Amino acid sequence: MLTLSSPPPKIAGALPGLWFLIPGSPASSSSSSRHGICVGSSFRSSRWRCPCGILKWRERARAEAVVRGIKEGRGWRSVGRRALVASDKGAEEEVDSRPFLRARTGEELLSHIRREVENGRLCSDVANGLEELYYNYQNAVLQGGHPNAKEIILSNMAVAFERILFDIEDPFTFSPYHKAIREPFDYYMFGQNYIRPLIDFRKSYVGNISLFCEIEEKLRQGHNVVLMSNHQSEADPAVFALSLERTNPRIAETIVFVAGDRVVSDPLCKPFSMGRNLICVYSKKHMDDVPELTEMKRRANTRSLKDMALLLRGGSQIIWIAPSGGRDRPDPVTGEWSPAPFDSSSVDNMRRLVEHSGVPGHIYPLALLCYEVMPPPPQVEKQIGERRTISFHGVGMSVAPEMNYKDVTSHCENLEEAKEVFSQALYNSVTEQYNVLKSAIYGCRGLEASTSVVSLSQPWQ
Repeated sequence: MLTLSSPPPKIAGALPGLWFLIPGSPASSSSSSRHGICVGSSFRSSRWRCPCGILKWRERARAEAVVRGIKEGRGWRSVGRRALVASDKGAEEEVDSRPFLRARTGEELLSHIRREVENGRLCSDVANGLEELYYNYQNAVLQGGHPNAKEIILSNMAVAFERILFDIEDPFTFSPYHKAIREPFDYYMFGQNYIRPLIDFRKSYVGNISLFCEIEEKLRQGHNVVLMSNHQSEADPAVFALSLERTNPRIAETIVFVAGDRVVSDPLCKPFSMGRNLICVYSKKHMDDVPELTEMKRRANTRSLKDMALLLRGGSQIIWIAPSGGRDRPDPVTGEWSPAPFDSSSVDNMRRLVEHSGVPGHIYPLALLCYEVMPPPPQVEKQIGERRTISFHGVGMSVAPEMNYKDVTSHCENLEEAKEVFSQALYNSVTEQYNVLKSAIYGCRGLEASTSVVSLSQPWQ
């Protein structure tokens, strides 16, 4: 049995905002008022709930056809218009469902949101956030120049509003290990198709695509793989999966993200998080935000680490973690973006989990450049409910060869030095790859930005 050091290990998470609520804890009992969501007893009334817990969709078969088309190698472009739409309007079963999915214009869609406020079922702060999200999403998709942009905007935002309001009425609680919800409503495809029209694939790149094939082969052999990555935006999971959906769909759909403690409490984030495989932990950056909850958070992290250890013991797991403990931020003086420094304790705790799993494990450095799509606030915020700025832009992702701890640290004189050296080596690799992606996208060099270390390609072409 794996013995972890005390105090509980500090594993910094990803997805800014995934907030792990413990039922019955002080956090859960006060979360509604603290985060500005009006949830009264009448708000959770059964007359607003679908008997099966979630609506069944008439167009689910079409979404599955999109996935099949991708897996058969036709790529995102050839699956056509439907691949850009989160879900069709209309439900096979509607039990007191809101009229979002029947809206024919954006103004009609927003009028339904305003009506929710007038009826006392939605707080004005959340409604204002939804309206702002709609206009930001609209502007970003229109930048892409897609011929069906208006239909894509209306359909995707209608489904997003419907899912968000559905969860506010009957909140979903994330377990320490959350498996993506794929049916009867496919939250994974919802997230993919919501983010897809925000990406300029003409100016997007993947570095060292052959290494992802190497990783997939290791997974087939029962090995575990950990990707040590920087973290840029709430869209990171979708960017990762969209970059690989044609060449490596298994990785795209089965990867597990180590998720921080904020996204699962933000009503605008939760439906997107529900479509991802997650290990939910409290981020170090927010561990002491409410001092009386610190110990509870540490215990919750310990439970999450135990679930992660069990996953790794089973083998064939690919896990993504951001050892920085949160999203990258621009330099306050220059405004330049770069990967946030890695926390060596987070790196070392993850390494030890892999090594003690009893299954062969491999650690790869991964770089993501996608902050333009959904940039975080300039500074770390304690409060839930950040503003969402969205744009249409090229993105990049790159992976470098596996790093072996013993090889990298063979010259170190003690364990503490080895921990720092290994963490810095991973970070340096991520930064090197990031700079190549930056040259390709922002330096407008495209594929010519490739180096002897990073070979860029566009596998969706």
